[in-house]
Amino acid sequence: MGEIRRYDVNEEWAHSGIVQAGDYCFINYCVRNIGGTVEEQIEGAFDEMEERLALVGLNLENVVQMNCLFKNIWDIPVMERVVKRRFHGKYPARKSIQTEFADPGKLFFQVDAVAYSASPG
Repeated sequence: MGEIRRYDVNEEWAHSGIVQAGDYCFINYCVRNIGGTVEEQIEGAFDEMEERLALVGLNLENVVQMNCLFKNIWDIPVMERVVKRRFHGKYPARKSIQTEFADPGKLFFQVDAVAYSASPG
């Protein structure tokens, strides 16, 4: 295995937004548009994921696995509509979980993922 590369490093929170290890990239939790509707938050989370993937020359179609965390698990159909629009039929394996976030009530969705590239940059 080659070098492990870390991008979008946050020293304050002691984490990397994306870690490239060989042919795989591990994307830390993606959250955006807190306080917006669940659909706005899902769109925002995938926007953030796309931005991180672009740091290593990848896109959403390279995502092979996602962990989707919901405040309300019944919002899965909203996420499925967004995934259908954004992943163009190249759907990753997925796990959906309901959880209580540390946020006091305005965070409805976050996602982390694993992406694959046969030729890492």
